[in-house]
Amino acid sequence: MNAEVLVLNASYEPLHLVSTRRAVLLLLKDKAEIVEATDQVIRAASAELPRPLVIRLRRYIKLPRNLSLPLTRRLVYARDQYTCQYCGGHFSASQLTMDHVIPKSRGGKKTWENIVTACKHCNQKKGNHTPEEARMRLRRPPYRPRYVALVWLKAPEYRHPAWEKYISGNF
Repeated sequence: MNAEVLVLNASYEPLHLVSTRRAVLLLLKDKAEIVEATDQVIRAASAELPRPLVIRLRRYIKLPRNLSLPLTRRLVYARDQYTCQYCGGHFSASQLTMDHVIPKSRGGKKTWENIVTACKHCNQKKGNHTPEEARMRLRRPPYRPRYVALVWLKAPEYRHPAWEKYISGNF
């Protein structure tokens, strides 16, 4: 019973991952409700419930909105969902690079608002140019994330498919 379960805030915002055991305890204490479950059943002496994949807390947890997140390769890849911001391809971390939208040689800073995920091919193609000069379009402008749920940090190949709509906000 050591699989991970996605925990959503009462507002359906992803908060973190917990073990199935912890999720079951939250459910039994009526602190959470099942949003998505597998076909498997968890049996106990006095209860039987579906194995949860996604649970939602019944009470809203206030999150710090001015949390200063460090600018790291892992967080940039997670923010951009392991997707090249130029070609739109999905890649593993080993196939990605961090690209300065405005190159450092042109005064571009190492900030959340100037760094994007790029595949090696697109980063090489862009070179020491701005996206406009290289005739490349950004899929989404870079931004400073306000909160990072642990589930967001997982590469897509390690996430359960049922989690995706809650991570992307398309539920």
